[in-house]
Amino acid sequence: MGLDACVRYALALLAAGVPGSLMADEAENAFVEANILGIFYHELGHALIDVMQMPVFGQEEDAADVASILLIDHLFEPESALDMAYDVANGFWAEAVANADYPVPYWDVHGPDEQRFYNTVCLFYGGDPDTRDDFAEDMELPDERAEYCPEEYDLAADSWGAVFDEMAEGGTPMRFSAEDKTTVTAQLIAAEVDALNADFGFPAEIGVYAEPCGEANAFYDPSDRSIIMCEEFEAHLRDLYRALGN
Repeated sequence: MGLDACVRYALALLAAGVPGSLMADEAENAFVEANILGIFYHELGHALIDVMQMPVFGQEEDAADVASILLIDHLFEPESALDMAYDVANGFWAEAVANADYPVPYWDVHGPDEQRFYNTVCLFYGGDPDTRDDFAEDMELPDERAEYCPEEYDLAADSWGAVFDEMAEGGTPMRFSAEDKTTVTAQLIAAEVDALNADFGFPAEIGVYAEPCGEANAFYDPSDRSIIMCEEFEAHLRDLYRALGN
């Protein structure tokens, strides 16, 4: 894939003349960057389901979560993927902490944040259980679930792997646009779109936009095959990071 996203992002900020003081908290920035990418990969999962006309047996949101962690495992070097898996999983846990005083929205199309946390941990651990046992232990993955995680990963990889292989054969590149190209989200997603376009193609053009939405959100719009990454998500992720007591 070339340079890891965090390196690409840091270089982009320096090139844009962003003061070093704005990048002072490396751990917080890494958490924000990893979760922006994890969210982007989730929305890309929705886009792939749409443009590749994939059958989904179950909730599409679950399938998109699986695509996100598999892309992290697939695209990044092992050490970087591990760091991202910690941050992305902790992003779900932070959402649960932030919403602890509210009823769990069991009616929502997304699963409860705690379950998304454990699903993410399980899948990533299952991809290489021999070297990721410390990860599973750090994230307190119960043995009862860990036992089945390699099988869960293999099933997910068999399903999404064929899609990734087809993408690698080439096709139409994604198109990126942003109202303000100097924001963290725009810089990061622009670099990621370029990197993905270098390795993959799609059956139809997918537009990717970084823009203000009035809320911390991200979504895929099938009406025009577009992924919207809301600029407000960065501030929300920084709040989540601090909610974890960092």
